[in-house]
Amino acid sequence: MARNLCRAGLDVRVWNRTRAKAEPLADDGARVAESPREAVEGADVVLTMLFDAEATSTTVRAAAPGLRPGMVWLQCTTAGLEGLEPLAELAREYQLTFIDSPVLGTRQPAEAGKLLVLASGPSSERTGLAPVLDAIGARTVWVSEEPGAATRLKLVCNSWVLTVTHGAAEAMALADGLGVDPQNFLDAIEGGTLDMGYLRIKAEAIRSRDLTPSFSVSTAEKDAGLIVEAGRGAGVQLDVAAAGAERFRRAAEQGHAEEDMAASYFASFPADEGNAGGA
Repeated sequence: MARNLCRAGLDVRVWNRTRAKAEPLADDGARVAESPREAVEGADVVLTMLFDAEATSTTVRAAAPGLRPGMVWLQCTTAGLEGLEPLAELAREYQLTFIDSPVLGTRQPAEAGKLLVLASGPSSERTGLAPVLDAIGARTVWVSEEPGAATRLKLVCNSWVLTVTHGAAEAMALADGLGVDPQNFLDAIEGGTLDMGYLRIKAEAIRSRDLTPSFSVSTAEKDAGLIVEAGRGAGVQLDVAAAGAERFRRAAEQGHAEEDMAASYFASFPADEGNAGGA
């Protein structure tokens, strides 16, 4: 996202909790800041994309001496409903214009500037934010003027993404367990209403064991927990999401936490057999 902001000709300063992750962006024209305060000083727009609400809150408080009233805060972290309210309160405390703006898309669309941005916040900011949003996303969907509306939509979208991921992983695991050639499964549904590109991407990752993360197991486990939590708060029982969170937990426990979430596959096998499937 930062790289695409630079390519769009914007003046970008970046800070990461692990400086080594930010340093390559200097080659794209970004200035690597020594602290959150340095990153935000003089900025018109502050964009946060961190692991969770806690990391975001800690970072924004560290940046506080460099913040000024009226700055626009694009909050892109998937924070969940309970995590979002403290962040909105921080914005009120520091007199920032808060834009709830989680994104849909994994590593490849992020690198290509093709994310889908879900945004909710004051309509008066939409025109001014267009150069930033256009740089990081292919499309921005303004959901509401109410912060929280975009996060609610993001949780619904993620619930579907994670469900499909587990479905692909379990189908591939069952094929291996029953001695069915996974290609026969893919051929059987090809071109029909049950076929989809996403299934084929995850199936290929599992078969090739190339689990370079586009969205890691650890992050998916966190998001699954936020989805279950949101459902509970709304009086909605999400059995599939809860079971999916448990699958991600097991996969992480087996050593796959930093692999792509297609590694949900391994949760179908005992830890000492998780790499034995013949995909």
